[in-house]
This record gives sequence, structure tokens and C-alpha cells, in this order.
Amino acid sequence: MRAARLTAWREPLEIGQVADPTPPEGGVVLRVLACGVCRSDWHAWTGSDPDVVLPMIPGHEFCGEVVATGAGVARWKTGDRVIAPFILACGRCGYCAEGHQTACDNQVVPGFTCDGAFAEYIAVAHADTNLTQLPETMPAEIAAALGCRVTTSWQALVGRAQLKPGEWLAVFGGGGVGISTLLLGRALGARVVVVDVVEEKLAFARTLGADAVVNAADANAVEAIREVTGGGADVSVEALGIEVTTVAAMRSLRKLGRMVQIGMPAGEHSAMTLPMDALYSGQLTLQGTRGMPSWRYPSLISLIEGGHVDLSPLVTRRIALSQASDELAAFDRPAPPGVAVITDFAS
Repeated sequence: MRAARLTAWREPLEIGQVADPTPPEGGVVLRVLACGVCRSDWHAWTGSDPDVVLPMIPGHEFCGEVVATGAGVARWKTGDRVIAPFILACGRCGYCAEGHQTACDNQVVPGFTCDGAFAEYIAVAHADTNLTQLPETMPAEIAAALGCRVTTSWQALVGRAQLKPGEWLAVFGGGGVGISTLLLGRALGARVVVVDVVEEKLAFARTLGADAVVNAADANAVEAIREVTGGGADVSVEALGIEVTTVAAMRSLRKLGRMVQIGMPAGEHSAMTLPMDALYSGQLTLQGTRGMPSWRYPSLISLIEGGHVDLSPLVTRRIALSQASDELAAFDRPAPPGVAVITDFAS
């Protein structure tokens, strides 16, 4: 099969032929229909993720068609179109039994602990536990986003912060996760303010219905949010994984506010100095989140199929496999609005 492999940190991916994957016991092989290029892939590309051992095929945000099944697979057959969370849970450990598949003791993470979906085919472990039927009406490039950015945002808002209609939601970062959080937050009835330092991204957020935007390069984001919301946001989401925005996300909350850390703190940001005085005096709730358990897919898909949220503006670039390296390198600087999805694996 044709694949793009990470063979050296910060170097262009090596595109060529590699052996087709075979289905593991309890797993399947998918023909990849689409795969997003995510900031987490950039972390792997830069060498910031200790789980990645070279060579590795990146790509964790995918959808596909089942082309082979392994022994023990009961729910899926050849020809099924499916999506999967990027954390493939075992379904057997204590965390999985409690419904916390994202904390699975035996998790498999494509693109990080095993080869991912920057390829024509991918092997997917624990298929019966993780796969969900892809709605026929959903385009593949939109479905790919349900593997990471959209689902991570959904888990943050519904599973962690328990966002309520009418609340103010402050989103720090106008990239793929931030825009997903904006779209889902509005669908849940919240009022949303988006913070970034790139005016183009803020203009994009305005077109998608943001109630307010703040350019943190020109204004004090905390003060601006407190003014817009009348005292502070009820919920804040940090979608970049850096100290300055994490601190601002905490300080932008009103008393008893809830913050969810979606952005992955890596490299120099893996350890941060946080305003614990704000946590204490504001009686804040600070939570981390990573991915989404597969059992939450039905509620999210129902929201989408019911016409309550339109995710089509999220995907702004449909690219070929040969362009993946350029998209990874683009994360070294403020990337353009929206997300890139690989839909052409032949060129």
C-alpha cells in the first residue's frame, strides 16, 4: 500500500510502498476514506511525544471501509463504513468497564503507539469495542474529524464541563479543536467568545457565529472576556496546550467556573506555572480531557444528523497524501483557518 512514514523528526514524510496491514485478533483492516492532519500529529512529527518510535505512519483522525476482519470480530463485516475514536480501548480493563475508555490501561493509539492512517489502509484493534457505523449521508472528510477534534470537543463540553444552555463559553485557540468547540458550544445553547492572535482565524470564528472574539495580541484577553460576559465565563476551554493561554483560561472564569484542558502540553509546556490563587479563591474546577469514549458517538451523531450543528465549515482544505508534510510544517506558525483532511491517497 501507499503510505507516508515519519522517519526523522521535522523532516518531510517518506512516501512510498509498505506492506499491507493484516487484521489483528478482534480487529479489522480499513481502506482509509479520509484522515485529518492534526496538531497532535505535529507533536509526533517534532519528536515531542515519547510514545512515538520511528519509523511510524502518522494519522489518528480517520474513517474507512472494512476490507478484512480478524478472528473474534462479531459486529463488523466487509463493506461497512465506520469511524473510530483515536484512543482504541480494550473494552476489558477496569476503566473500560466503568465507561472511561479514554483512560484504558491497554489502549492503542494509531499514529503514536502503532501505525496510523496516513496510508491507504489501517489496522484497527478492538473493533467491536471502538467502531461506530458511519452515517451514509455524512461526507468522509467530515467523518474524519469525528476521530479527534470534534469528539474531543464534545467530550470536553458534555462529559467534563457539562455545559448548559445560556452559559458563557470562552475558547482559547481558533484552530480545529477551537472551532469544533465553538460550533458544538453554540449547538448546546451556549454563548461563545473565541480568543486567538490571528485576525484571520477570529474573522472565521465570527462567520461561524461566535458571539464575541478577542485578539490577544492587541488586548488583555482576561479583561476583555470579563467585560463581554459580565464577570467571567462559566466554562473555558484551552485548545493549544501552552502556558500563557492556560493561565488566561483559568483567570477568565467567574467564581465556580469550570475549565477543561484540551490542548496537549508538550515539550517546554509539559510543566506550567499556574495561578493557584485563582483556583482557590474562585473555587474553580480544572479538568483535563483526552479523546472521547466510543459510547458517546450516538449522541453526537444524532446532533449532527438532526441538523443542529453543521460541521462542513470546519474542513477548509482537502489534500493529497503528498501534501501532508506541508500541513505538518504549517503548525510551526499560525496555521490558516479550518482543518486539512487527506482525501486523495494516490498522489
